[in-house]
Amino acid sequence: MFTDKANQIFGQVITDYHRHDNVDHPIANPFPAGSLEYLLYAKNWIDTVQWHLEDIIRDPEIDPVEALKIKRRIDASNQERTDMVEYIDSYLLDKYKDVTPLPDARINTETPAWAIDRLSILALKIYHMGQEVLRTDTDEAHRAACRKKLDVLLVQRTDLSTAIEELIADIEAGRKYMKTYKQMKMYNDPSLNPVLYSAKK
Repeated sequence: MFTDKANQIFGQVITDYHRHDNVDHPIANPFPAGSLEYLLYAKNWIDTVQWHLEDIIRDPEIDPVEALKIKRRIDASNQERTDMVEYIDSYLLDKYKDVTPLPDARINTETPAWAIDRLSILALKIYHMGQEVLRTDTDEAHRAACRKKLDVLLVQRTDLSTAIEELIADIEAGRKYMKTYKQMKMYNDPSLNPVLYSAKK
């Protein structure tokens, strides 16, 4: 199944990242460029690096200048994340371009790739909550609370994976159709962010 492959790749990325555990370590995508596997690996790598940047910037002792640099890096990462979601949707749109929607076909509340985005983040939550369960420098109450949260996250992954599989099956059968909208982010665009275009005057 598609989500089995996605979850396996996300787990591989997270393992690969934590061999170095360094936000500056370069990606080494093992899949052929242009393949769906390549896109899924790249997507989760972006998410994994950003997860750790979000941890770093919350250090109460962080130098303000360094914090600003990281904040801008996170902004750039968010744009890359959005772009990667759109690449995955474009791949799927091309894959199903010959499917004729049924007369009563419906549009879904989100595209497959935005659901995959949530699955990617969920993989990170599961990994890091699992690490909390394994900590030896905390008390049993902390570990027990984290085990309960981990159980919920695992159920959530099963449910989300099932929902994605059903959505893809509906698209393949013409019961639902894909329609994508380019994410019109305004704050990164110097012609749309008033702080940026006012600075030019």
